[in-house]
Amino acid sequence: MIKYYTKACNFYFGLISKKKVKSKFSLPLHGNNLISFDTIEILSRKKIKRINIKDINRLENKIKKKVLLDIKKITKKKSFKGLKLSKFPILMGVLNLTPNSFSDGGKYNKKGLGILHAKRLIKDGCGILDIGGEATNPGSKEVDVDIEWKRILPTLSKIKKLNKFISLDTRKSIIMKKGIKEKINLINDISGLDHNPDTIKILKETKIPFVIHHIQGNPQTMQEKPKYKDVVLDIYDFFEKKINYIRSQGIKHNNIILDPGIGFGKNLKHNITLIRNISIFHSLGFPVMIGTSRKRFIKGISKNNDSKERLGGTISSCLFAITQGVQILRVHDVNEVNQSIKVFNSLKF
Repeated sequence: MIKYYTKACNFYFGLISKKKVKSKFSLPLHGNNLISFDTIEILSRKKIKRINIKDINRLENKIKKKVLLDIKKITKKKSFKGLKLSKFPILMGVLNLTPNSFSDGGKYNKKGLGILHAKRLIKDGCGILDIGGEATNPGSKEVDVDIEWKRILPTLSKIKKLNKFISLDTRKSIIMKKGIKEKINLINDISGLDHNPDTIKILKETKIPFVIHHIQGNPQTMQEKPKYKDVVLDIYDFFEKKINYIRSQGIKHNNIILDPGIGFGKNLKHNITLIRNISIFHSLGFPVMIGTSRKRFIKGISKNNDSKERLGGTISSCLFAITQGVQILRVHDVNEVNQSIKVFNSLKF
């Protein structure tokens, strides 16, 4: 039996003029009338067909039924506890309280520096603060629970007073429990909710919003020759299976974000293919997040033009993600990415 997937394409924007995008043959993305699309790709593991949405009724009934169900998910207005998805995109500012994160390890884990950086990220325009105490870049080893929490708590207790939406970057259920008691707003677990067996139970009991993140393997092993039959459709199937599982476990709310996990068990070709096709994940019916900031794939593309902070590659990949309707961008350089978005919008629209 052939499985079909629907990918929204060819987006139109009206962010600067604030005029609603109106076209007889375009549809709003997630109920946002300032972003619309007029084309879809219908994919299977053997072929791709690209059509204008006005031609959907010409499809054979079996495929048309699937496409219409997907389009309903793509166009339905999204709401998310604590976040205004109408603000597009939302920037998630990275606050690493570790000595060994790949880009900024050791910069903010000393006394007082974490809260200062948090204030700077907020001033620069982040909508979410993502705080973490364990490095999960390729080759990194797991950190003891007590050490991870000791890194997080002093800064977290101060950040709470800033009245900001706080994401806790952890794969450990014990840290999740502690963070929830400290009133964090979101769980961002890079393991795809698989690291600890208690995670799903905690998410169900607390009804805390969370990210479903894709990873192949774990941080120590994930870059050892990652393989996929089709990286985009394999990850789509992973998300679909995970969503069905959490529903079967009694998690009924829709405060869920999908992150395909750039650099987490993917080689250069996998990462590029995922970014190019990221709009396919809209048909799962949840907000999409991407984290390309400063990552190694930028070096793979830019080669001798690589730089320490990879700001150019970060900005270009973020702007591309915006053109695919990605709602949340996880970045280190909030001010610079915000600046690029404002200039890009004013020139493009």
